[in-house]
Amino acid sequence: MKKLLFSSILAIFLVSLLPVIAQADALTPQQKAALQQELVQVEAEQKQAALDLAEAQGKSSSLARDIAILDAKIKTAQLNIKAKNLLIQTLGNDINQKQNHIDTLEVRISKGKETLAVILRKTNEVDSYSLPEVILSQASVADFFHDLDTFQAIQDSLKSTFEQLRTDEAITTAEKNTLGARRSAEVDARYTIEQEEKNIQADQKQKAQLLAVSKGNEKSYSSLLAQKQARAGQIRAALFPLAGGQKIPFGQALQYANAAGQKTGIRPAFLLAILTNESALGANVGNCYLTNQQSGDGVFVSTGLASPYVMKPTRDVQPFLQITHTLGFDPLKTLVSCQQVSVGGWGGAMGPAQFIPSTWILMKDEIASLLGITSMPNPWDPAHAFMASALYLSNLGANGGYTAERNAACKYFSGSVCSKSKAIAGYGARALSKASEIQANINQL
Repeated sequence: MKKLLFSSILAIFLVSLLPVIAQADALTPQQKAALQQELVQVEAEQKQAALDLAEAQGKSSSLARDIAILDAKIKTAQLNIKAKNLLIQTLGNDINQKQNHIDTLEVRISKGKETLAVILRKTNEVDSYSLPEVILSQASVADFFHDLDTFQAIQDSLKSTFEQLRTDEAITTAEKNTLGARRSAEVDARYTIEQEEKNIQADQKQKAQLLAVSKGNEKSYSSLLAQKQARAGQIRAALFPLAGGQKIPFGQALQYANAAGQKTGIRPAFLLAILTNESALGANVGNCYLTNQQSGDGVFVSTGLASPYVMKPTRDVQPFLQITHTLGFDPLKTLVSCQQVSVGGWGGAMGPAQFIPSTWILMKDEIASLLGITSMPNPWDPAHAFMASALYLSNLGANGGYTAERNAACKYFSGSVCSKSKAIAGYGARALSKASEIQANINQL
């Protein structure tokens, strides 16, 4: 137990408490101010472009009016891209700063833990000495008391080091959360740019057609307009597949999605993507009847053969009986999903939204409130199912752009975040891809 030992430990301890020094090359105040000023200007131009678009759309149908609308849409999309690019510049700088700060904090935490290990090990060694051994090891009584004072200082430092480590770890967690939000915002911005570029291409193609017509006469324009109206009619009339083999006109599905979107803030195209059979809700959805309320077993509707694990008896059978009784349905002749053998677990999900009965019961009052009804909402009614899905997606956080929608889709499908597995992540990606296809159809209406 020498003074040199304590001095060395104290030196290590003091080094571990040095302040964090940021290593990132940050934007200068002038650069930040310039970016902010440019963004403000672009946002003002976006507002004016929106007004121009609304004015053009309010005019009576004509060739010049349609060209003006396309010009306004293209300009709006171009300004959106410019605004997102400015945002990405700012986010990129913030992301680099946050990552460097996190790296520095983690190094500091690592060194602090190493220091703690040394101090604790040496403290344990000192504590293991008997008083006579400690006294006999000293050259003088003065050295003995000096070492005691130094040892007490190290013990005091232990407390400070623990507190500093807790503070650094809390800051690191907060910084990582902020970094994740910044990265998500950057991904969202890039996705928006990609979608706007597609919109510009489609609008420029339409504009070229209109300009070609303008060289002819209004009769040609009338013919082109009739073609567009016919295409819009085809899209509205196209059958929209829902879980359980149900099909409704796309135009009707869009009305349900728009109504649900207005109440919950969920993007209609995204909601429609989640509810299609393309969204992998399961090949056996809506093909079973419950037959045994005690075991939860049932039968396949098409064959009458036994189908085990149709509904979890301890969780869903009683809520299912409550729902069907309230709606006046025969519980043994009401379609529910069969067990998906490849996934395992239980079936029993109801209607287009594929809610299990216990979840529907938990959400029924909020669903009814959004629908403006006081009775039990019907899981098999598409309008009710759309509203329920939109509410659930909103609860999962699907109101904040690409990453928020993707994560919500993964949770809707599996109950887990996209990063849990490649299969879950693939589902989220397919849902967003389907939403883009549906949005393109909506744009043609």
